[in-house]
Amino acid sequence: MSVIDAYLGAAGQAAALLEAPEVATAWGQPSALAKMTVGGLAGHLAYQILSVSSALQVCDSALQESPPQEPPIPLLEHYARAAWIDAPLDGEVNSGIRAKGEGIASQGASWLAELASTSFVEQRTKLAQCSGDQAVFMPQTGLALRLDDFLITRMLELAVHMDDLAVSVGLAVQELPEEAFDLVLVLLARLAARRHGQAALLRTLTRVERAPAAINAI
Repeated sequence: MSVIDAYLGAAGQAAALLEAPEVATAWGQPSALAKMTVGGLAGHLAYQILSVSSALQVCDSALQESPPQEPPIPLLEHYARAAWIDAPLDGEVNSGIRAKGEGIASQGASWLAELASTSFVEQRTKLAQCSGDQAVFMPQTGLALRLDDFLITRMLELAVHMDDLAVSVGLAVQELPEEAFDLVLVLLARLAARRHGQAALLRTLTRVERAPAAINAI
């Protein structure tokens, strides 16, 4: 299965979760994430889908405004440069992420669910016209990634925040499609090994008596 198909499987689950009545009922309540409402978290989850729609102009030369001037960077380099990793909860980066999520969600649960669903349906058609090697420009960083790598970053975000949202509203966490989970798992393992070292990761998975206290990837 292609990365595009794996992304569509995860995004379809996220769009369905945003339509759950439990999400709308708890909209203004605190979420499982500090300083973020359920609505704001739903907005942040929806953004992971909406950002793909913005990126798909690379698949249509008529819509390309400014192709990336620099070659795509490797996937792990994207995370090495990410400003939000290790940023303080009340710092500018995380405050901005929370504000953006709340802003996206400001028109309510039904509107957001419809927007995410419509975007997802459009992506199913547009992504079929794309190559995973095409470069995707990310205006928030000024850098570019291969489309496949960009979609893997979206799958990681979708996986993490679907869990956050489901826990926030008391729903069972749905397992990702196997193909999407494999891609997310490999990325998380590589990020964890880079942060803590190979030995720490191996011991966590195989030698509980020597496992470190933390093995977080991000």
